[in-house]
Amino acid sequence: MPNPHDVPGLSTTWLRVFLEVARHGSFTVAARTLGWTQSAVSRQISSLESALGGVPLFDRLPRGVRLTDAGRVLVPHAETVVERLHGAGRELASLREAAGGRLRFGAFATADAALVPRAIAAFRTRRPGVRISREEGLTPALLDRLSTGHLDLAIVSTTGRAPLEAHSLHHLLDESLYVAVPAGHPLAAEASVRLPQLADADWISGSARPEGTLLDAALRHGFRPRVAHVVAEWTAKQGYVAAGLGVTLVPGLAAESVRPDVVLLPVRDEEAPARAVYAATVRGRSLAPATAAFLGALREAAARIPG
Repeated sequence: MPNPHDVPGLSTTWLRVFLEVARHGSFTVAARTLGWTQSAVSRQISSLESALGGVPLFDRLPRGVRLTDAGRVLVPHAETVVERLHGAGRELASLREAAGGRLRFGAFATADAALVPRAIAAFRTRRPGVRISREEGLTPALLDRLSTGHLDLAIVSTTGRAPLEAHSLHHLLDESLYVAVPAGHPLAAEASVRLPQLADADWISGSARPEGTLLDAALRHGFRPRVAHVVAEWTAKQGYVAAGLGVTLVPGLAAESVRPDVVLLPVRDEEAPARAVYAATVRGRSLAPATAAFLGALREAAARIPG
């Protein structure tokens, strides 16, 4: 004789169908929502009622159905079971994403000199199944791409006066600045310099205007640098410096890749703090496992870069 306290074996499909019928008060609407026939929905409910000892869950009305007392008792239990199963599915999907999935990130140009490649190398050893796509751009453009959902993470800096506050910022490092001078420059033997010492120099910059570039620091010191050559690419800037055509500012992230016929002089700048570098993500959105893992790799790579 069966024990009345035995837990019946219930199909989760029965429970899902039961909740749809209870939600809509109609076999017909529930069937349309599920993409089933009305007879299939009716069979699922009949099977559930039989498994529960034949107790009716709905009163069949001329127009639609209504929960019985037994049906009202079952609703919260069915909702708990279905939600727990959905939760399990989400957690399993997260595990799959951590092992595979994709990562879309962007970075400003000098971050690619050391920070980004080191982080990617470490990340690939831990998440070899993740598909990585990378973009290069200026901080304002990267933040726009992040906001519109085209990037999961953007490596940005305080150069360019972009409004960083609208995003979640994960501090990576404070970047020192250097002046690159040719090896025969009168200041080449100095341990460090202040920017006003180079107020009369020809400068090589990525823009004809210093505003929103590293040369903002010169404006803060009360002089407007004379940009003699506009050169965007860092390797090319070094070539101009080595040829004696001017001097340029080099951020710490690019310092390791400077050619031997160029001398880097640390900038003493008590009035202006070092440039800050952040990993920016969308505010209020939890990080996907791949994004969180890459952020960890970025922090590790940043810790190995000289301040």
